[in-house]
Amino acid sequence: MKNKKNESRLRRKKSIRKNVFGTGIRPRLSVFRSNLHIYAQLIDDESGRTLLSASSAAKELSEGNVENTENMKGKTGVSFNVGVVLGKKILENNIESIVFDRNGYLYHGRVKALADGVRKAGVKF
Repeated sequence: MKNKKNESRLRRKKSIRKNVFGTGIRPRLSVFRSNLHIYAQLIDDESGRTLLSASSAAKELSEGNVENTENMKGKTGVSFNVGVVLGKKILENNIESIVFDRNGYLYHGRVKALADGVRKAGVKF
């Protein structure tokens, strides 16, 4: 079952990546979701480099840069906080808008919470 789920995700990912492309002005926000953590990175596909990144495994979340999320508990709340931290980093680097790459995951739960956190910080999709 695990193999079939991953194959389906990779098929969806390939379909998404045909249309989603990040530039220097409007980079691509790529999300990776593991069982325990969530990782997000801003990628400039023209030059092939990562501009920014944030994850739930990083020190930034433990240093008190977290939002109060009463309605989101557990991993979903952590994902929202990762989005807020990444959104603040994006605005500090003078990037106003991005392209969202959900990487084949359904836009639901932790992926949606991360996107909402980035939007709350003031970044446009």
